[in-house]
Amino acid sequence: MITLPVLERTSWNVSFGGPDTGSESLSGPWYHTHKTQLLGVLLAAASNFLISVSLNVQKCTHLRLACQTEPKPYYMSKRWWCATTLLGLGEVGNFTAYGFAPIALIAPLGCVSVIGSAFISVLFLKKTMRTADILGGTLSVTGTYLLVAFAPNVPQEITARQVQNYFVSWPFLVYSILEIIIFCILLYFYKRKAVKHIMVLLMMVALLASLTVIAVKAVASMITLSVKGEMQLTYPVFYIMIVLMATSCAFQVKFLNQAMHLYEATAVMPINFVFFTTSAIISGVIFYREFQSAALLSLFMFLFGCLLSFLGVFVIARNKREEHLQVPFIDCGHIPGQNLTGKIQPDSHSSYYGTLNNEDDLVKSQG
Repeated sequence: MITLPVLERTSWNVSFGGPDTGSESLSGPWYHTHKTQLLGVLLAAASNFLISVSLNVQKCTHLRLACQTEPKPYYMSKRWWCATTLLGLGEVGNFTAYGFAPIALIAPLGCVSVIGSAFISVLFLKKTMRTADILGGTLSVTGTYLLVAFAPNVPQEITARQVQNYFVSWPFLVYSILEIIIFCILLYFYKRKAVKHIMVLLMMVALLASLTVIAVKAVASMITLSVKGEMQLTYPVFYIMIVLMATSCAFQVKFLNQAMHLYEATAVMPINFVFFTTSAIISGVIFYREFQSAALLSLFMFLFGCLLSFLGVFVIARNKREEHLQVPFIDCGHIPGQNLTGKIQPDSHSSYYGTLNNEDDLVKSQG
């Protein structure tokens, strides 16, 4: 008969419902060990769901305003402000969740926003529920369960002194040097060679995001400890992390907006989710030393859960088409001497604005 060690047997019973779990698992040792982490998971899931609701309400508001005879500015709509408030609450909740759970667990829970958007859009935007949405949602939910069940169990109350020690540790210094080199190479191609491929843009976003999540977790943990009575806000590293968080987040938004401007959201969303989650997990492993004492089985199942979440997001985003709010105002089919059958909607920033293009020029401008 094979006897498992005490720690492995306990982990097996907790994860797979073994005989030692009992009917009072929420009041047992597992709950007292993981209650802080569980709070972070619930907070992150609820926050991402709020974000998905807010984005769909905003989209619904813009669609309704575009259909009006005399559309008013979107910021005059109460519905838009309600959606913006929900978005703010969701982002604050996500920020707070990093103070209660590992980065490796909070970052992949962004798939909740994708799943929520797929199903909520049926209600707000009257879209049709697709088989791909159901399949992708099932894969993502399964992956999320594995993430929660096999996430690293490490202390989440990170003090300012611990952050200082992590900041000057040799693994993070090596990681930072490699990240700076890769980012500079990508930035050179982006600026000097005008390479604006989606992979280049989103890789720069991911590299910046890894610094953002490190800083966010440090700031959230120090604020949480300060609220509990252990003052951490007097340490200089707290303000260094705030500057790092604000700076990296600002440039991250800049490159992400560039990608959204050049490519469809259905292409940007899944790739950005995979890159962001991967970079966040790597940064958590290197900086906060997550998974340092994790068993091989737990690590494998966690990575398998990430893979299922990635696959689910790609399935949901596959073959989705964007709705264009622009209304064409010239029908070239009625203009003598023009063979165009489509519509002209000139870009106010292009050199063709105010003129009619021939067929070849229109194809080039659309390309």
